[in-house]
Amino acid sequence: MLLNRIKSLAKAYAPEFISVRHHLHMHPELSYQEFETSRYVQEKLTSFGIPFEVKANTGVLGSIRGKNPDKRVIALRADMDALPIKEENDVDYRSQNEGVMHACGHDVHTTCLLGAAKILNELKDEWEGTVKLIFQPGEEKNPGGASLMIKDKVLEDPRPEGIIALHVHTWLETGKMSFRSGKVMASADELYFTIRGKGGHAASPQVTIDPILIASHLIIALQQTISRRNDPFNPSVLSITAFNAGTTTNIIPEEVQLKGTFRAMNEKWRFEAHELIRNISKGIVDGMGGTLDLHIDVGYPCVINEEALTEKARSKAQEFAGEKNVSETELRMGAEDFGYYAQQVPACFFRLGTMNKAKGITAGVHTPHFNIDEDAIETGIGMMAWIGSSI
Repeated sequence: MLLNRIKSLAKAYAPEFISVRHHLHMHPELSYQEFETSRYVQEKLTSFGIPFEVKANTGVLGSIRGKNPDKRVIALRADMDALPIKEENDVDYRSQNEGVMHACGHDVHTTCLLGAAKILNELKDEWEGTVKLIFQPGEEKNPGGASLMIKDKVLEDPRPEGIIALHVHTWLETGKMSFRSGKVMASADELYFTIRGKGGHAASPQVTIDPILIASHLIIALQQTISRRNDPFNPSVLSITAFNAGTTTNIIPEEVQLKGTFRAMNEKWRFEAHELIRNISKGIVDGMGGTLDLHIDVGYPCVINEEALTEKARSKAQEFAGEKNVSETELRMGAEDFGYYAQQVPACFFRLGTMNKAKGITAGVHTPHFNIDEDAIETGIGMMAWIGSSI
């Protein structure tokens, strides 16, 4: 039985791919700089006998043809970039690139896809169709490596019927997985405001145009975009996260710089909100005598899991791990450039549990203490191989 063969190989190969994960974790590279990571992935695919192409500069697209390769085409995706975080874990495989760390689990994602690739290629006479292996750069930084891979035609010749990716879940126990149909993660746009006034002595505000006062009114007013213009059943978040101005206590500055993020779960509302943000900002700043420069850096779209594909994947997970180990993923306002793929073909983005409280492995992603229970590697490589061969 194919499932048992895959589970047996995942167990046998787990130590090898834990070592792969250690190598990747020790040598993290920032978005669009994944040159050594890409070479390492290429070397591994070559050693497995899997053909590949380099895409989007540092991306890699592999392909495995099973029996009747034209019968079905499925894509499996992993991201490869790391974050500008200084690692604080005391482990022998800690980052050797100071100030750069795999703090979001992309080393795990790449490892799981490499492990699945080895298993799928070894068993290619036992399953039908073609599996495309997408190792992409730049998930952590606009414009998103997924968009660049799509532009470089990774979803063409042949076009997959669906695309699937896993992501580590630090709130879910090792051995478990979670799925959600429909809306899964939010879009993410970056907001940059420069508010200019007229500076002067703090004791004479009447002869100034105070950009700090203007910015303060603007921050409060922007919240109306969410609280009074959005349907409360439509998840959305606007957060101002940086307020930079001034140098000392007795000087009103010339300008204020604000930064923030806008998140939404609905693409129509997303772009309506952009116009509201522009109009509210201009009205407040102009009305108080200042001038405004506003840049909305449009980022990743929402991640929408296609229902039929997701329910098939959930069923495969239940076959692989048992029903009690498969749960419903919570709605998240975080963002993922996997949403670009989901706009092109049916998609399923699911979560792989990596937490182990008994081992003290509980730190969240994007933190200097992030780590995983490496027993999750066996689950990840086996599950990706099972989905790739059977969905």
